[in-house]
Amino acid sequence: MARLGRPPLLGRNQAVSTTHYLATEAGARLFRAGGTAIDAGVAAGIALAVVERHVADLGGVAPVIVHRPGMSRPETIDGLGHWPASLDLARYLDRYGGEMPMGLPRAVTPAAVDAWLTTLERHGTCSLAQVLEPSIELCDGFPVYPRLSQAIAENTDLLRGWESSARTFLPGGAVPRVGDRFVQPELRATLERLVEVERHHRHQGREVAIRAARDEFYRGDLAERTARFLAEQGCALDLADLAAQQVRIADGVQSSYRGVEVHAHGPWSQGPLVPIVLALLEGFDDLASRSPEDPVFLHRFAEAMKLGLADREGFYADPELVDVPIEGLMDDAYLAERRTRIDDAVAHPGLPRPGDPWPHAGRTGRPGYVPPVTRAPAQPDTTYVCAMDADGNAFSATPSDSALHSPLVPGLGCTVSNRGTQLWLDPEHPSAIAPGKRPRLTPNPALLMVDGRALMPFGCPGGDAQSQAMVQVASHILDRGLSTQDAIERARVITYSAPDSFHPHGAQPGVLGAEAHLPLATREDLARRGHIIQLMERWTPTAAAVCAVLRRPDGTLEAGADPRRESHAWVW
Repeated sequence: MARLGRPPLLGRNQAVSTTHYLATEAGARLFRAGGTAIDAGVAAGIALAVVERHVADLGGVAPVIVHRPGMSRPETIDGLGHWPASLDLARYLDRYGGEMPMGLPRAVTPAAVDAWLTTLERHGTCSLAQVLEPSIELCDGFPVYPRLSQAIAENTDLLRGWESSARTFLPGGAVPRVGDRFVQPELRATLERLVEVERHHRHQGREVAIRAARDEFYRGDLAERTARFLAEQGCALDLADLAAQQVRIADGVQSSYRGVEVHAHGPWSQGPLVPIVLALLEGFDDLASRSPEDPVFLHRFAEAMKLGLADREGFYADPELVDVPIEGLMDDAYLAERRTRIDDAVAHPGLPRPGDPWPHAGRTGRPGYVPPVTRAPAQPDTTYVCAMDADGNAFSATPSDSALHSPLVPGLGCTVSNRGTQLWLDPEHPSAIAPGKRPRLTPNPALLMVDGRALMPFGCPGGDAQSQAMVQVASHILDRGLSTQDAIERARVITYSAPDSFHPHGAQPGVLGAEAHLPLATREDLARRGHIIQLMERWTPTAAAVCAVLRRPDGTLEAGADPRRESHAWVW
C-alpha cells in the first residue's frame, strides 16, 4: 500500500499538534515561554481561528477536554452556544418554511471566547496577553495557502453580499491568491481589546483579569456592538442572549477499551460515539491480529459505527432540555445486545433502527427517532488542536465554524456562530429547534487515560467523519501498536448511511467511502459484503484529519499530524 511515511515526532518535554502549521507554532511559542500544555493548547486554538478562517472563527464553537495531574478525571468544557431564547420552532418555520438560510438565520451565541478564556482561567498559567500574542501577530498578515484561497473563491458571491466580510476576505474586490499576505485588522483590534481589559484588571489577580476580558466579549462594549449589528440584520439573537452565554463544565462520558479509559463530551454533541463504538468493537477479541486494511475489521467498524449513528439520531440532544438515556446507551449489557446485530457476512443496507436503551437507563422514554432519507452534500468544517507536556497536562479541543458562511460583525472581524445549522426543523427530532437549546454538535475532542494519567489527546475536523476517523486511529494504536503517525496515515473508510448533522441532513444509505490507497482487494471484499463503495481520493480531507499526542511507556511524547490537511506537529 502507498504510504506517505511522515515520521512520528518524539520529544521528552512538550508536544503540540494542530491542523495548521502556523497554529502549531503558536502553541510552541507558549511552551518556549514557560507555559503548560493548557496554555499552548489555548494559544494554538485561538490561532486556528485566525489562519483557518474557512473552518474556524473566534465567534464560533470550541469544545475542550483538559486534564491536569491531581484531577480525578478529565474536565469537559462545552464551548457551544445556545439558540435565541425568543425564537421557537413555530416562529422559525413561519418565517423560513422548511429552509435554514445561510448566515444569521443559523446563529447561536458565540462560545469559543467563553471556552478559551474559561479554560485559561481555570487551568492555565500564562496571561491572556501572552496567549494572544501569536494570534495578534498573525492578524498582521500570513501567506494565503491553497485551501484558504479556494474556499474564499467558492464563497465569493456570498461574501460580496456582506460588506463587512468582503472587506476582509475580498481585499480590493478580489479573491486572495496563494502567497498573498492575508491581513485582519478588525480581528486584531478585538484581540487587543481583550488584552487591554485584562491589563486594566490585572491588579485584581490573573484569574479575575481573564474573567473580565471574557465578560467584555459577552457583556461589555464588544457585546453591545455585536447586539446592535444583529438587531440591524433582523436576527433574533440579542444582548440578553449574549449575556446569558456560559460554558457548561462537566465530567463528560467514559468507556473502556483494552484497559484504556476513553473520555469524551456528552450527548449535546456526537462525543459519545467514540467511546460507544470502541466499546462495541471491544467484543471482537481478534482485532489485534488483523491489519488496518483487513476487510473484516473495516466491515465490523462500519457496522458498529452505523449502530452508534442510529442511536445518535435516535436520542442525542441538549440534555438540559431533552431526556437523553446516556447511561443506557453506554451500558455494557445494552452494548452487548447491540453488538449481536453486527453480521460479519452482510452489511446492513442503510442505517439500522435505534435500540431501546431506556430499560438500561432505569426509566422509560419515547422511542428513538428514525430519520427520513434525504439527499444533500456533506459539509465538513472544523479544526483541531491537542497538546501534552511531561508534567502530565493534556489538552484536546475542536474549534469550528466557518467565517465564510455568516457575516463578520463590523469592527470585530469575527462572526456569530452559525452552528444552529445542526439543529433540526422536524419537531420530532430530539435536536429540533427550541428556545435556548444547544445544537447537537459534531466537533468532539477526546482523551485517552490510563491509571489516572493522560495517555493520548486526539481528535480531528471533518463533520460526521470525525468520530469515524478517531475510532479507526485509536484502534490502530491500541489494538495493533502502530505509531500515531502510522495510524493516522492508514487508509480510512467513512459510512454515509446516517443523516449529515448539517441542515438539510442528507444521507446516502449503504454508501461506504473508501480512500483510494485502500487496497483494491479490500474494497472488493467490502463490496461483496454489501457495502456500496464510493472511491475517495488518497488522503482526502473528506476522510477527516486526525492529530494526536501519545505518552509512551517510558514517558516519551510522540506526536502525529494528518497529511490530509495543513496539519503539523511540534515536540521538544
